[in-house]
Amino acid sequence: MIYTKTGDKGTTSLVGGKRVPKCCDRLESYGTIDELNSHIGMLAALCKDKPEGENITDILATVQQELFAVGGYLATDTSTTALHLSCIVTAEMVLAVEKAIDDMDKQLPPLRSFIIPGGTVLSAQAHICRTVCRRAERSILRLADSGVELDENVLAYINRLSDFFFVLARFLAL
Repeated sequence: MIYTKTGDKGTTSLVGGKRVPKCCDRLESYGTIDELNSHIGMLAALCKDKPEGENITDILATVQQELFAVGGYLATDTSTTALHLSCIVTAEMVLAVEKAIDDMDKQLPPLRSFIIPGGTVLSAQAHICRTVCRRAERSILRLADSGVELDENVLAYINRLSDFFFVLARFLAL
């Protein structure tokens, strides 16, 4: 059964069973990651018809899997629940995003002005991913500011990911 009715009064369970309000910073952070993942799914679906889309969809599929790790990490109250190793964001994940940025950036002309989101459907969707990613980052920072201890790689990864989507938007506009 998909519905449990346990959230009907505005609470939900974190990984480990602790019940929290659905409007808390933790849920906002991993809910925004989930929203980002959905927008990335749309971008990947749109990229499949582009000649260089196969490489992009491979990168996006990896990012989507990694965002599941981020979401799992954020959904776990690590003060009471041990975190499974598959839910840890690593420095290698951050470096991989940086490499993808550098690889695309080498193929782009120098940036000489501000970018207005749009141009093509693909570029516009990448900009949507960028802005949702930035919102996720702000939400995660609010969570950290509330006293929740977070691994620095989580913040670095999300920060780098928004840069990735900015460069990807430019790349897809070519």
